[in-house]
Amino acid sequence: MKTEFQLSSIERQEKILNLLKNKNRVTVPEVCRLFSISKATARRDLNVLVNNGKTTRVRGGAVLLEKSAPELPMLIREAELRGEKQRIGKATAELINEGDTIFLGSGTTVLEVARNLTEKRNLTVLTNSLPIINLLVENKGINLIVFGGELRSSELSFIGHITEKALNEVRADIVIMGARAISLREGITNDFLAETLTDRAIIRIGKKVILVADYTKFGKISTAFLAPLEKISTIVTNKEISQEYIENLIEDIEVILT
Repeated sequence: MKTEFQLSSIERQEKILNLLKNKNRVTVPEVCRLFSISKATARRDLNVLVNNGKTTRVRGGAVLLEKSAPELPMLIREAELRGEKQRIGKATAELINEGDTIFLGSGTTVLEVARNLTEKRNLTVLTNSLPIINLLVENKGINLIVFGGELRSSELSFIGHITEKALNEVRADIVIMGARAISLREGITNDFLAETLTDRAIIRIGKKVILVADYTKFGKISTAFLAPLEKISTIVTNKEISQEYIENLIEDIEVILT
């Protein structure tokens, strides 16, 4: 039977991956101690796992990179983590000033932002979300501009070529959007390509982009690449988020914890 220091690099990396599956995070010193290898070798092993899409590096080690589960319809997701989403919605609404022009994307967390805007005055709200349209349509203090197109029934949002053409004609002070999965290495990903293309067009119209996402969305990847983290100005999430993500996010990104 091989001792740990006799393992090949491939065998060692497989053992590191199994360790990550059990405890989600390993440090470089821990890998050195377990396999009697140098820090340089430990870092190389972790980097191989990163390059293979298995892990993401954090300061001093690595964490497991999880695949995001298929997204449930919006009406079902609305009850998930409701308290966490409500806190994010309230904190995000406080970043919006009277006179702003904002774009509100689709999703349950962005809908919580919209629920906290009903007392605001002199706002221009642009949106492709049917629930947000229904929520704000009778608000006298909001100038509501809506974007039609192909209705994605599970998300109750308008997407596609018609929506994207209309987005070319507008600009917003702030874009507020959610995401299916967020990874330090892979950036922001979603699970439906057609909607992702519309979301890219939404990001382009904002002077500032605020990403609203509960803590469960971090450290995961989904099918369709949306944007690198560099496109985000502010992230509003929950205090339950892993501290490693806060420490390793791009310095220019403001992080607000609720």
